[in-house]
Amino acid sequence: MEMLARLIAQPSVSSVSPEFDMGNLALIEELAGWCEAAGFHCEMTLLEQSPPKANLVATLGQGTGGLVLAGHTDTVPYDDTLWRHDPFRLVERDNRLYGLGTCDMKSFLALVLEAARGFDPADFRQPLILLATADEESSMCGAKALAEAGRRFGRHAVIGEPTGLRPVRMHKGVMMEGIRVTGHSGHSSDPRLGNNAIEGMHRVLGELLRWREALQASHHNPAFEVAGPTLNLGRLHGGDNPNRICACCDLHIDIRPLPGMALDELRETMERRLRDVLAETGLGLETYRLFEGIPAVETPADAPLVQAVERLTGQTAGAVAFGTEAPYLRQLGMDVVVLGPGDIAQAHQPDEYLALDRITPTLELLRALIRTFCLSPER
Repeated sequence: MEMLARLIAQPSVSSVSPEFDMGNLALIEELAGWCEAAGFHCEMTLLEQSPPKANLVATLGQGTGGLVLAGHTDTVPYDDTLWRHDPFRLVERDNRLYGLGTCDMKSFLALVLEAARGFDPADFRQPLILLATADEESSMCGAKALAEAGRRFGRHAVIGEPTGLRPVRMHKGVMMEGIRVTGHSGHSSDPRLGNNAIEGMHRVLGELLRWREALQASHHNPAFEVAGPTLNLGRLHGGDNPNRICACCDLHIDIRPLPGMALDELRETMERRLRDVLAETGLGLETYRLFEGIPAVETPADAPLVQAVERLTGQTAGAVAFGTEAPYLRQLGMDVVVLGPGDIAQAHQPDEYLALDRITPTLELLRALIRTFCLSPER
């Protein structure tokens, strides 16, 4: 409980908006101190970010495989006028622990250290690795830095994002793309004086809806609650006055692809289709990324980690629509399951909380995973 309280008390908001963005270095240093006191070997890696941010890899035991228990150290921004409690003070009330990050997902890091208590690393045949990353809620720069470095550590990874202790072995990707149509302004009394970008965007909208139908007809996975890929028309802005021909129109869209659908291929297909539909209109087209995107991910159902968590939880590993750091750990050769004590309904909400009755089952599950993959990996 002391670790939980101190993690919550350490602000570590990450945001694409500089006025909200904070570093996580102080939290990482405190977490590393606890890990070292528990016998872990700690490596902190500073990222090229301002304010200062870092990743932590803490290893207990030795070997080339082992179990990675991973979590991000940052939270989303908050509106303190909507909170009944101080977001940075752990409050126990109604059998719940309130505080920013209790659910998503600082608590998991403290639970990992608590679960490791009592194990003798001399008994480990494979190591236990605690991985704590920066900026999952904004840029994913912490996980991306690990993937780009290409350093392999661990074979089986559990990311403690809020799943209500239900195992997840796949999730959709996330793309947020911008589309700009440019024309030529002119007086609205004579259409010949300009080329209307809004009329061109009308063509673009129709083509995107036709493409969405084609994607959903050709890609389907019943493991997801929404079984096909989605494409949402999220923001549209064009023109400045009714009596002026619109010279520029922008559209922002969100695409959630299924596993097996590559982000770059989707971008290429979208741009080709939109250029074709605007051909011979004289209008310009520009497509751009609103952020880098998160790939979809899938860990095979027969992976030892998936089979272990299904056995230990009594539940079949499922799928979710939100993104995680799992694709970047997969790039490093790990089998990955997302499994944590919080509930996604509490994530990113005022008065975020973790139910107290989730703590003991989580500790029991983590200790069982440590025994399975660190003490008896041949099983």
